[in-house]
Amino acid sequence: MSFTALGTAAPMIQLHTFAALTSAATTLVIFSLPRGQTWHRRLGWLWVAALAVTAVTSFGITELREGHFSLIHVLSVATLGFLGLGVARARRHQVKEHRRIMLWLTFGALCVAGAFTLMPGRIMHAVLFGQ
Repeated sequence: MSFTALGTAAPMIQLHTFAALTSAATTLVIFSLPRGQTWHRRLGWLWVAALAVTAVTSFGITELREGHFSLIHVLSVATLGFLGLGVARARRHQVKEHRRIMLWLTFGALCVAGAFTLMPGRIMHAVLFGQ
């Protein structure tokens, strides 16, 4: 494991990575807490903010296609929309819908998108597995 590739990456990529890792770590803590309690809600706001930063900063990363957006950016738009929807459902006490949306966001925005960062040639692949 070497953080050299990340340390020399553009600031937008570093912020994107920090926000994504914050979301992932917060997910683990939230899943271990009782639902609806104070800490679940507080950490939930941190999770939403971190995931929103992850999605927004992705628009500044266009390395997969020079100067253009790629298919991963469609996921970013969907993430922002579903974050708003998930928060709205929680505020209306529609717990089942809130849970369903947030679980899908966790799977799609963190797990699936995160898996793509581990492909050879990507920065996180270099961080975890070396050049």
